Parts: sequence; structure tokens; C-alpha cells
Amino acid sequence: MARLAQTAGLTDIQQEILATVRNFVDKEIIPVATQLEHRDEYPTEIVEGLKELGLFGLMIPEEYGGLGESLLTYALCVEEIARGWMSVSGIINTHFIVAYMLKQHGTQEQKDTFLPRMALGEVRGAFSMSEPALGSDVSAISSKGVRDGDEYVLDGQKMWLTNGGTSTLVAVLCRSDEGHPEGTAPHRSMTTFLVEKEPGFGEVRPGLTIPGKIDKMGYKGVDTTELIMDGLRIPANRVLGGTTGRGFYQMMDGVEVGRVNVAARGCGVAQRAFELGVSYAQQRHTFGKPIAQHQAIQFKLAEMATKVEAAHAMMVNAARKKDSGERNDLEAGMAKYLASEYCKEVVEDAFRIHGGYGFSKEYEIERLYREAPMLLIGEGTAEIQKMIIGRRLLEEYRLQG
Repeated sequence: MARLAQTAGLTDIQQEILATVRNFVDKEIIPVATQLEHRDEYPTEIVEGLKELGLFGLMIPEEYGGLGESLLTYALCVEEIARGWMSVSGIINTHFIVAYMLKQHGTQEQKDTFLPRMALGEVRGAFSMSEPALGSDVSAISSKGVRDGDEYVLDGQKMWLTNGGTSTLVAVLCRSDEGHPEGTAPHRSMTTFLVEKEPGFGEVRPGLTIPGKIDKMGYKGVDTTELIMDGLRIPANRVLGGTTGRGFYQMMDGVEVGRVNVAARGCGVAQRAFELGVSYAQQRHTFGKPIAQHQAIQFKLAEMATKVEAAHAMMVNAARKKDSGERNDLEAGMAKYLASEYCKEVVEDAFRIHGGYGFSKEYEIERLYREAPMLLIGEGTAEIQKMIIGRRLLEEYRLQG
């Protein structure tokens, strides 16, 4: 991609990291992605390659063995990885949300215990908010953590846990009424618990079961599961930050990072769809000339490229806002909303350019066509993003007097 989705103002180190990731994607991911995806096979060799590149420690501070890079660097790397295969970007996304939450909110003991091993990819993170009876309504969480001496006992069922089988550390949001009297606002009585477990499926530790993978339309390869807690006991020092009642805010801080990530994934998938569309349009002939020379196809390519550029610019802006230390829920919501919607549209246009061949599993665009819809719902639906955007705009533009 010589011209689209360029980012101004990057340091030499950032450019070197991105060039390394782009080369890895082109050589190690794109050639095998469709085959692995059709088999719903976990990309073990690709993940080992990401470990060797140090990507599991990309945003973890240097004092804990990471690279100490910014959210922008991470987002641009995710964009490149998603261009190769979106599922791989999902494998590192939840890991980084947990690492970010530990960095921002963890006790010193929690940071010292987990971050160095997370930087090496030895500990793999996942986080869990959603439950079977709720989606975006986080305040309706029913899973509970009850204090019992020096431990907490966790009970409940969680849903849509990315990396549920392969992770070894899960940040789980539960209701905890300890110290929060009846009538306390729901978001003030939630706690994030750091749950360590063995990788795999079934009962992975006493009181914790990870059922088998959920069969999905797309986003294959990465394991998406439920998480069932039945009398799960964890030490009190595994409350994130050491204090109950702060889980909602900790999770929302992590979700802002996650929404930038989803925007980056949308940008990467859209870029790949454009690459496939513009390439195929120059190879396929109708009426004696390449279809790229037909005005209708040129119009479509122009619209696709413009959407790729716009989504990329908004994603970069949201990442830079977070890196500056400012609140970025407005920018992250806008970027996630626009990038996921534009991704769907660019993928569909590339699918149309391929004509009947786009419906064949022999062509990569078929995989992208099944992957793009996940971005419309992951980290909050478009409707939720618009609610966030609308409320924040009313805060910013509130009438005076």
C-alpha cells in the first residue's frame, strides 16, 4: 500500500517497528490465513512469531521488560496485523487491554507479578464483562464476588470471552457488595478480579470451567468461549488495584483502548479489501478491457480509498488523544463507529468487484466478507457508540444560562 493510510509524524523507531510488522504480515500471515481460517485452526506458529518480535510487550513499560511504546504504535501494528488476518489481532488485543489495566490500575505487587511475564507472552491475558443475559448494559451484571476471610468466592456465567481457552490470566468484572450498601449505584459496586488459570477447556481450575469454543460465522482461529464460575476462590490480593468498587471505571478505561483497537482492525481489514479489489479490477477483463477502466469501477475504487483514508485518520486521532493523557471516549467512539461501518462497506464493494468469484472460498475476499460484521458489534455496537458520542457532544456544547 504505497499511498493510502500513511501516518505523519512517526519516529524512526515507530517506522522501524511498523516495517518489521508489515514484513511479518506479508510473509507469515497472509499466505496461510485463509487456509487456517477455513479450518478454524489456532495460529500457533504465527503467535510464536509475534512473541519473538516482542509484540506481546509492545505497550508494557520497559521497567517490566516491555518496549514501552504508545497506544498509537500499538494501533498501527494492529492495523497491519488485521490486514493480514483479523483473528490474529484479536489474540493480542485482549492481552493488551489486561496489561494496560494492570499498568494503570494494578497494585505494585500485581504489576511486578504479571507484567514481566506478559511482556514475554508467557502469561496471556483476556478480559470478561459480558454475560448471556446482557450485552452493552454492563450495570446489569449478575456475577458476584463475595468476601470470605482472605479470599473471594466468585459465582456466575460470562460470555464472549476472546482467548478464553488460550489465556492464563482473565480480568473478570463482577458485582461485589462489600462496603457498598444496598441502593449504591450499580457501577459503584463492581470489582475487577484477576483470575489465574491453566490454558485449555473444561475445568481449568477448581470452580472455573471454560466450555468449548463457540462456533462463529467468522473471526475463526481465535477461541471465543463462555466462562463459568461456581464457587471459584481467589485470594483477596487479586482484586485489581486492591480496592473493591472500582471495576467499572477500570474496565471502561480498558475499553477505550479496545475501541481504538477495533477501529484499527477495521482500518486493516478495509485496506486489505481495497488491495484485493484494486488488484482484481486490473486483472479481470470485460468488453475488451480491464474492468478497472470502466468508470463505474473507478467510482467504486475512489469511494473505497476515501473511506480507508478517513477511517485511518480518525483512528490515529483517537490513539494520539489517549496517549496525551486526555479523555478520549468521544474520539474512540467516533473512530470505532466510522471504521467498522466503512470497513463493512469497503469489503462489500470489493466483494462486488470480484463478482461471482467473491462468493468462492478460493478467494480471500470471501473470508473478509464474513469477518467484517464482527467489528460492527465488538466493543459496543454502532448504536452504543452513537449514544456515547451524542452524550459527550451535549457535554461539550451545553448551553450556558
